[in-house]
Amino acid sequence: MANMTFDFPQPLTEKYRPVRIADFAGLDKAKKILTRFASNPRPISFLFIGPSGTGKTTMALALAEEIQAEVHHIGSQECGLERLQRVCTTCCYVPMEGKRLHMILIDEADKMTTAAQDYLLSRLDSTEPIPLTLWVFTANATDRLQDRFLSRTMRLDFSNYGIQADAAELLERVWKNEAPESSMPNLARIIKEACGNIRESLMRLEAELLVA
Repeated sequence: MANMTFDFPQPLTEKYRPVRIADFAGLDKAKKILTRFASNPRPISFLFIGPSGTGKTTMALALAEEIQAEVHHIGSQECGLERLQRVCTTCCYVPMEGKRLHMILIDEADKMTTAAQDYLLSRLDSTEPIPLTLWVFTANATDRLQDRFLSRTMRLDFSNYGIQADAAELLERVWKNEAPESSMPNLARIIKEACGNIRESLMRLEAELLVA
């Protein structure tokens, strides 16, 4: 039987995923800080804190693109001591061709094991730093993170507060691109029901497109 391939359309959350820092809805302070940082990058440890769907991981990837960093992504609940040690060993070498820095991106850092947090204490200060390496941790909350760990990171807050206007502008642009001949739904209601969560708002808008 011949091999069959299927070309499915992208979900809106992927198709309209921002790829530059400036493209994010809201997040004005975080965008200003990261834009300034990207103009003169250096090894540092960021902690992106905020609710799910506010763009923490996507922002880290956009930053990596702008500063030409090789990304080593440790996903949610994968940050045990052994995995972390392997990634750190890799980052002791020069980044791949065309890249200036390493970026170790750890999602849901608040779910790291205690051993992993303890190991990082010396890596995030001047005791045993990894050269040419930028750290980005994302988390929904900090209650499970040690104070010693937190003191070694620069916290950037990701919030849905005040995002309604930018979110509505994004959803309107998406609708006009995807269904220009159809009546636009109540975008303000969609954003409100999603509690300002951009990812959820796009998923709700995609459901509206299916019945447009």
